[in-house]
Amino acid sequence: MAAPEQTTAPTADVLEACRNGNAEAWQQLVDHYERLVYSIPLRLGLSRDDASEIFQLTFTTLLDSLDAIRDAERLGGWLATVARRHSWRLLKRAKSSVPITDDNDEVLIEAEIALRDGRDPLNAVELSMWLDQGLSLLAERCRDLLLALYFRVDEASYADIAVSLGIPVGSVGPTRARCLERLREILDQG
Repeated sequence: MAAPEQTTAPTADVLEACRNGNAEAWQQLVDHYERLVYSIPLRLGLSRDDASEIFQLTFTTLLDSLDAIRDAERLGGWLATVARRHSWRLLKRAKSSVPITDDNDEVLIEAEIALRDGRDPLNAVELSMWLDQGLSLLAERCRDLLLALYFRVDEASYADIAVSLGIPVGSVGPTRARCLERLREILDQG
């Protein structure tokens, strides 16, 4: 008999119980976020088998990152970001012709970003995961701005970014500085 579906998000206490190896707490997290994580690769056009792979990768990443997650309220967003990144990577590997239609269209945070300056692949992957985790903990406005500025495949001007985000062109630079400082704080805490 399946457990009833949980309607409220897991709390900081549930996260702490997961850190301490509590299997019931882990199952509570998985049960609560299962539909969210599965829906992302399916929405991007991946198969159910691929969605299962993304689910496993996403929750494995969560398990590896439990100590770095501080805010239970942001866990859903963090998981969605991780699932989306894994989905994009799978799509790219498969050279699929399925268009990626997400708010951050064409944004691919991958190890190749770090490889541009000659880092070895393992360090590049670790750096990419660390940065991806930090970005997922930012407020949506900051995350969207930094992704648009630094991680788009095409390089957009401040004017283009301002239009796409619905903000004044003159606020892009100052907002970027504040968002980078916040990201630095988040990464320093991790």
